[in-house]
Amino acid sequence: MKFRSTTLYGFVAAVVLASGTAAADDQPSYSNKWRVEVSESAKSDGTMLFRVTPKEGTPIEVTVSIKDGRGENNIAKDIRDGFKAALDPKIFHTETDDGEDVLLKKKKGPDFALVLVESTVESVRLNIEKE
Repeated sequence: MKFRSTTLYGFVAAVVLASGTAAADDQPSYSNKWRVEVSESAKSDGTMLFRVTPKEGTPIEVTVSIKDGRGENNIAKDIRDGFKAALDPKIFHTETDDGEDVLLKKKKGPDFALVLVESTVESVRLNIEKE
């Protein structure tokens, strides 16, 4: 799924840039490895809220703070570091790839879903894909 932050009526909202819309009760998509592609620089301070949901497990929310002016590569590092701080290193491995991409992989345990719940960072686009 692709996301873009946009300002609407004074609020910043994450907008899904996908070919279709998902119903609220759709089942999450699971994988053993996810890629988060970062595009564009941050045009504001803000946060990104990710949800990591192990299959048949408890969701884990990961909040990443982003500073105004951060470029793609540094935003990817911020996301990587946020995942490292919030997720059990015995279960998950995270790294950057190609500078502007973040890989989140399972080391053990069930496959998991990864979604961006919301972002208040202006101009940054994320594409989250299964690997």
